[in-house]
Amino acid sequence: MRKLAMGMLSVLMVACFAFVASAQGNPRGTSTLTLNGKTVSVDYGRPSLKGRTTDELLGRLGPGGVWRLGADTSTTFKTEIALAFGDVTVPAGEYSLWMQRQSDNSWKLLFNKQHGQWGTQHDASQDLVSVPLNESKPAEPVEMVTLTLAKAGHGGTLTIQWGTLEAAASFKAK
Repeated sequence: MRKLAMGMLSVLMVACFAFVASAQGNPRGTSTLTLNGKTVSVDYGRPSLKGRTTDELLGRLGPGGVWRLGADTSTTFKTEIALAFGDVTVPAGEYSLWMQRQSDNSWKLLFNKQHGQWGTQHDASQDLVSVPLNESKPAEPVEMVTLTLAKAGHGGTLTIQWGTLEAAASFKAK
């Protein structure tokens, strides 16, 4: 009887792990950058447009509306070094990233002290800082959300691309 119970428990555990894995319906992406010997990284869900446009998907976010910046589990930004985004400092640590629509339809990047939560569970009281994003158009539309960390001068740039949206924020190691 004990063997049967242990066997059933094992099957149940495997089923639970399979369910959790399948709940992450989109592939994950990562990008990593080394600054002054320290690592900066981002891990995010990569939804596809699937025939839709970013205007359709993000256009319904009015002023103050927040996008999870990816899909499934929240986008996680880790930095082993303090970063200066203009006059705003992001201390070394781990954060979730969000984009917030502004009243003039521009975007700000939000660094939230919580991370690992489901991507729709944004708690604004946990927002640490916000950084303006510079928008442009990609050379060609990008089917899947793509976040890229790239070296730029004495710092780096985080670029977000999806469809016809391209937004970036530059930073330097502090």
